[in-house]
Amino acid sequence: MNDKKTETAIFAGGCFWCTEAFFTELKGVEKVVSGYIGGSVPNPTYKEVCSGYTGHAEAIQITYNPAEIAYEDLLEVFFATHDPTTINRQGNDVGTQYRSEIFYTTEEQKAAAENFIKLLTEQDIFGKKVVTKVTKASVFYSAEDYHQDYYAQNPDQPYCSMVIAPKLDKLKKNYKSKLKKQE
Repeated sequence: MNDKKTETAIFAGGCFWCTEAFFTELKGVEKVVSGYIGGSVPNPTYKEVCSGYTGHAEAIQITYNPAEIAYEDLLEVFFATHDPTTINRQGNDVGTQYRSEIFYTTEEQKAAAENFIKLLTEQDIFGKKVVTKVTKASVFYSAEDYHQDYYAQNPDQPYCSMVIAPKLDKLKKNYKSKLKKQE
């Protein structure tokens, strides 16, 4: 059946290898593409984005079925799986390409993201100011093929086993009801 309606969400929350691994596990998520958004250079390469000079963020483009998973659920997982209180940094990954940013594709997404951040702030969930930006989506460029499904293809790579795997285990424990596979 290809007649079901899908929507697109775009999140930048640090290394796209990490964020891609989290969202591919969720029910209702049909596709996750790692890529670049928010910069000034057309068709940037990984090397160019890593230089910090293009202005792009490493991001993921999520195709999801809103009848199976709400945008707010995606926001919840996004904020639970990275540190939205650090500017241009996630752990040891430092640079503008690792910023926390939501790129909305509809006005409804913009309002939902802003409301979610307001709620996190009012409840002082992180004990620090949430610095995540909410920006209208610009052109999303898919990353090179070797970045796609990176964790699934390289689970024993040191970065994957030391950084991604523990976060993925936490996601599986805390969001069991939202996962495609129940463990």
